[in-house]
Amino acid sequence: MAGEQLGALLAETARAWRAQLDERLRPLGLSQTRWLVILHLSKHPDGLSQNELANRLGISSASLSVQVDRMEREGWLERRPHEYDRRCKLLILSKRSQELSKQIARTAASLRKELLAGLSEADILSCERVLKHILLRTQTG
Repeated sequence: MAGEQLGALLAETARAWRAQLDERLRPLGLSQTRWLVILHLSKHPDGLSQNELANRLGISSASLSVQVDRMEREGWLERRPHEYDRRCKLLILSKRSQELSKQIARTAASLRKELLAGLSEADILSCERVLKHILLRTQTG
């Protein structure tokens, strides 16, 4: 039946792609959690709350807390007050991480190019359209 293997293929593909990127970023001394945090925060220069970041990473805020504390102590990120909510702190990349995020992005782009080699632009756009449709359906119930 069409689509029967799709969920498993999506999960395995995502895991394999992340593992490949993790292997390429290992020489930078970054764990997968750290480069994922840096990558997500680099896309949000105004910062994200810890809850927002945890949701994007697919983990609980409590699970992320230890890593964020450690990354702040080591100078990878900073906590800043939220402009509208005094109870909330925003996570912002440090200058050190901003530079590193560019290297992560270049490495990710290189891997993406390799993995998508041999596929037509139409195939890639079709795949993106299908994945966006599935994602939207999961978010709206």
